[in-house]
Amino acid sequence: MSASNFSFVRALIFDLDGTLIDSQRDLIRSVNAMRREMRRDELHEDTISGYIGHGAPQLVGRALGESASAEEREQALKFFLAHYEQHKLDSTCAYPGVTEALEQLAGFPMAILTNKPVRVSVRILEGLGLAKHFRAVYGGNSFRTKKPDPLGAHTILREFGASPAEAMLIGDSEVDVETARNAGTLAAAVNYGFGTHDRAACPADIYLDRLTDLVPLLGNGRE
Repeated sequence: MSASNFSFVRALIFDLDGTLIDSQRDLIRSVNAMRREMRRDELHEDTISGYIGHGAPQLVGRALGESASAEEREQALKFFLAHYEQHKLDSTCAYPGVTEALEQLAGFPMAILTNKPVRVSVRILEGLGLAKHFRAVYGGNSFRTKKPDPLGAHTILREFGASPAEAMLIGDSEVDVETARNAGTLAAAVNYGFGTHDRAACPADIYLDRLTDLVPLLGNGRE
């Protein structure tokens, strides 16, 4: 798709983890802390990384394994959330170019749509000085369904007064591209991050090496 085809975009929806922020290390450490608490051996970083992106309950459930009981899952999730709340900004930071890109895109209405719990998402954005750029922040517990269901994206677009055809969703994983497809928006995928993405099976409309690459494609922001 040529750059000129993006001139009609009026609203931007961003994933959080792996797209705007590198939170991988803090998530991995919290998962392994949970594993230790539940008297299990730690998992390899690559294994845990593959579980990220579907929300905390699924992350914890997959990290525990199918043999875990419902009671164990509940206990583990409670511990994980408490531990992560305390350590959410130990190593987490914005990816290079993110702050610059968001400043240059300030003329667009922008929102966060993540499968991460909303409260910790807001606190991380505030801690990194990014919250001011977003009119709305929605997490995995904001709606009755999570991404890739389009409910969250459609809610944001109604709030912004924009149609799906006028919007772009930017993320790092298949979940984000599938969300864009289900919602009827454009899909942009970053070439970094840690989400699972089979590009042959789930191609995006455009790929970005850095978030700043998006700015000129959208006319250098809106006034």
